[in-house]
Amino acid sequence: MSKIINLRSILLIISLFLITNCSNNSDMKPEDFKGKEPRLIIENYLSGNVKAWGVLQNRSGKVTRQFSADLDGKWDGKQLILDEKFNWDDGEVQTRQWQITKIDDNNYEGTAGDVVGKARGYSYGPAFKFEYVLLVPVKGKEIKITFDDWIFKQDDRVAINRATMTKFGIKVAELTVVFVKD
Repeated sequence: MSKIINLRSILLIISLFLITNCSNNSDMKPEDFKGKEPRLIIENYLSGNVKAWGVLQNRSGKVTRQFSADLDGKWDGKQLILDEKFNWDDGEVQTRQWQITKIDDNNYEGTAGDVVGKARGYSYGPAFKFEYVLLVPVKGKEIKITFDDWIFKQDDRVAINRATMTKFGIKVAELTVVFVKD
């Protein structure tokens, strides 16, 4: 009988661990930044040329890759076309073109060739949150990784991006990027 109780206790502890670690623990919401300055209007900030530098960390926090990037955005009054070129430290070059549509003052939708479905964007104060699933090449296969992507405007030229990447709700990597607008 005590073996069954111990087994149940162990299973309960494992279940609680999985529930608390697999769920999105972030209590931070885009609306938390409403009315704060400086206001990040993503279509304005990303229009024109923006340079970026970033690091990719595995789930343990170890930096596994670094990159620089060039972004070039064009806003037509309704949609932002954003061309991105990433130069990774291992020589890989990646490109992506986003089409980001402004729904209203706070809501956006985006698509890109390697994004599954539509990205959802939320803009309040200095913060922009982008949620999407990206097809990431790993060892000759493409796997679906969920991005919880936050950009925080620091001033007219600088913004900081922090993205958490998950698979099945478990964090697999984090990305930190600094943007500098020309």
